[in-house]
Amino acid sequence: MVSLTDNYIDDPELFSKAGLATPKYAQSDIVKSASNDPIWVHFGGGNLFRCFHAKIAQDLLNINDLKSGIIVAETFDKEVIDQIYDPYKNRMLSVILKDDAKPEKELIASVADAIFVDKNSTKEWDKLTKIFSNPSLQFVTFSITEKGYSLSDVNGNLTSSAKEDIIHGPNKPTTTMAIVASLLYARYQAGRYPIAMVSTDNFSQNGLKLKTEVLKIAEGWANKDLVNKDFIKYLNNTEKVSFPLSMIDRITPSPAKNVANSLSEDGFEDTKILTTQKQTVIAPFANTEEVKYLVIEDNFPNGRPDLDKAGVILTDRQTVNDADQMKVTACLNPLHTALAIFGCLLNFTSISDEMKDNDLLGLIKNLGYGEDLPVVKDPKIIDPEDFIAELINKRLPNKNIPDTPQRIAVDTSQVIPIRYGVTIQHYIDDPKREPEQLEFIPLILAGWCRYLIGIDDNGQTFKQSPDPLLSTMTQYVSDVKLNDMSINIHEVLKPILSNESIFGNDLYKIGLGAKVENYFKLLIAGKGAVRKTLHETVKNKSYDFI
Repeated sequence: MVSLTDNYIDDPELFSKAGLATPKYAQSDIVKSASNDPIWVHFGGGNLFRCFHAKIAQDLLNINDLKSGIIVAETFDKEVIDQIYDPYKNRMLSVILKDDAKPEKELIASVADAIFVDKNSTKEWDKLTKIFSNPSLQFVTFSITEKGYSLSDVNGNLTSSAKEDIIHGPNKPTTTMAIVASLLYARYQAGRYPIAMVSTDNFSQNGLKLKTEVLKIAEGWANKDLVNKDFIKYLNNTEKVSFPLSMIDRITPSPAKNVANSLSEDGFEDTKILTTQKQTVIAPFANTEEVKYLVIEDNFPNGRPDLDKAGVILTDRQTVNDADQMKVTACLNPLHTALAIFGCLLNFTSISDEMKDNDLLGLIKNLGYGEDLPVVKDPKIIDPEDFIAELINKRLPNKNIPDTPQRIAVDTSQVIPIRYGVTIQHYIDDPKREPEQLEFIPLILAGWCRYLIGIDDNGQTFKQSPDPLLSTMTQYVSDVKLNDMSINIHEVLKPILSNESIFGNDLYKIGLGAKVENYFKLLIAGKGAVRKTLHETVKNKSYDFI
């Protein structure tokens, strides 16, 4: 049996016998280099990072284009560092799952250090502050999900944590955005050194969101004279601090038991899957799909390695925005969320199995081709129609990708504004179109409201996926019962559908509220109503070319 911690330099055959590719560099070298001259820090040590960012670094280290390893900063879940990074020397196994071939397995050793950071971790905080104060640091990347950026509640007001962070200044930050602002202040104080802050999280205008939230904290400090007011100028000077946009795409489910079993059969012993107290599912290995895209605005004021040599597409801001809008608001993410919502209601536990269902397939085809694609701007670097075709015909049906609608349904309230609100806005802005033309987006939004009830299509309760607004949203529909036609649907749904922070618009003001209500009424008509409504809508409302 081979372990992650075995010596891949002195005993490469041990790894090759298990079918594992190994690094072409010594981990000890990149650890030393990162300690003296750090180049890359990444916030968020989860599965996407382990499959994608860490692999990019490995490819660059293998060709000697990157000299030091990544330093991982985790601000959410200490168990990830204590039980997954530290025991395995910050190494991980990447498993690429293909539909028609054996998986590709590679030992990744590109992480030089992994640090859990919070207000109580003085030693770790001092270490990360020293790293940010080093002029050699070129860029920071993020994969912390949408909720990691949010400093406001559903009504747009600062959260209590954000208010506390502003009151107490940069010395004891609690939110990730305050931690980042504090570290940037240390860099400012050390010499106003340049740096790129690159959000690679899966939502539109991610770099702008990162900058906006960091500035909320920093400006709050400046207004209270807790930091030098010139710090704000530093953050706004793109020659000093940049916040590039990016588009990232790689379906990366939680580590799967069947993958662990397969690895064990091949002679790999580190296969225990951990579910932390904070419900992070992670393992010494990470499983992902073959297809991947990372497009980044090429704005790195302190330089960068040749990321394009590892498959990253570097381009201008507008092209990144177009590619991101294509993917996040039209050609992938909205389809994923549709499958998540209806998959949970219809008791599916596999995305690939959903793709065998004609009604669900019809749903996402009508959404993607019929309603999203007509308002998408072609980014030129990726063809939108080819992108959807690849998704529907190759990626989502891949039976070896252990993805679930329950995973995709996490944080749905946070992603709806982007995944559907942007397309709705296109229909508002285009004089040749009207939001009332839409059929499948209103059905999906009604499906989400139906999902909030927590009753599946068989009339059985189910556990909804974690979502920061779940308790707020479910209280609005708590009195809804299936086949209860006496309920005033408008009164029930009005607080939800009029919430502009969720949908980007008050749906009643743009003519969609009543249509969503009508679909919701059909969806609660009793057992089997979800399936019936979905089937009849696909049958009767499909676009001619579907």
